[in-house]
Amino acid sequence: MNENPEPLIVVVGPTAVGKTEISIRLAEKLGGEIVSADSRLIYRGMNIGTAKPAPEELRRVTHHLIDIADPDDEWSLGEYLLQTSKIITEIQARGVLPFLVGGTGQYIQAVVEGWELPDIKPDLALRQVILNWGERIGVEEVRARLELLDPEAAANIDGPNLRRMVRALEVIFRSGRKFSAQQKKSASPHRILQIGLIRSREELFRRIDLRIEKMISDGLIEEVKALLETGYSPELSSMSAIGYKQIVEYLAGKYSLDEALRQIGSKTRKYVRQQANWFRLDDPQVSWYDLSSDPFDKMLGEIQQFLS
Repeated sequence: MNENPEPLIVVVGPTAVGKTEISIRLAEKLGGEIVSADSRLIYRGMNIGTAKPAPEELRRVTHHLIDIADPDDEWSLGEYLLQTSKIITEIQARGVLPFLVGGTGQYIQAVVEGWELPDIKPDLALRQVILNWGERIGVEEVRARLELLDPEAAANIDGPNLRRMVRALEVIFRSGRKFSAQQKKSASPHRILQIGLIRSREELFRRIDLRIEKMISDGLIEEVKALLETGYSPELSSMSAIGYKQIVEYLAGKYSLDEALRQIGSKTRKYVRQQANWFRLDDPQVSWYDLSSDPFDKMLGEIQQFLS
């Protein structure tokens, strides 16, 4: 065990709370670099619907794990942990402070708690069978089946992520044991300070509505059209992300734009409620700050005290 672990600042919070701006301000002030913990920001060409930091924001502070994969690339939690470990260690080796920032609770918890994933080799034939079945019955039905076999594994999967559910089922069928029971935890190699960002639910939902309006005015429909015209299948896991799936269905004539926007808002609010299960206000390891005011100086002071 490392007796002198290097510091890692973790910034968490729900969708639309304001993580991007706060983390950039903090990293600017402390000369840090940001490592994304958002499962959607890895994909190139998916910018508007993921609320990816704008080019001018990316220029303010060095960011990692953004725009590193195509929408049809395979990407797993295991790959994320491998890449994140390498990047954070390299940042620390340069004497720079890393900030792990995002709203994908599973990514954050896996890093903070030192998860070690099941050592079960992929069975691609079985995986494809499960995936085909999952695409027929739909993501929510797959989640319901997984909840019967392994409730903890189902609870640990953010949002409509069919691919992760398929992997959990693959491991269960291959090993005959719960996926969650095969996840191990080890002491983190980092000295961690977790900063949590919150707003009132009413304010957060208002910000979500404004964000959806901005996505449409910024060209979300055109972005989805471009992805489809490039040849990316609407059945891809990446295209099942909230916002993309609903616009795909609008373009296919399944329902009106107004209904697509209503569903985006409804599913985003549901996702925020799911995130609350990961980022709990009663977690003693997280220092929570309400962004309804401007607590930047207090956050900065806590980090500086932590580093001293």
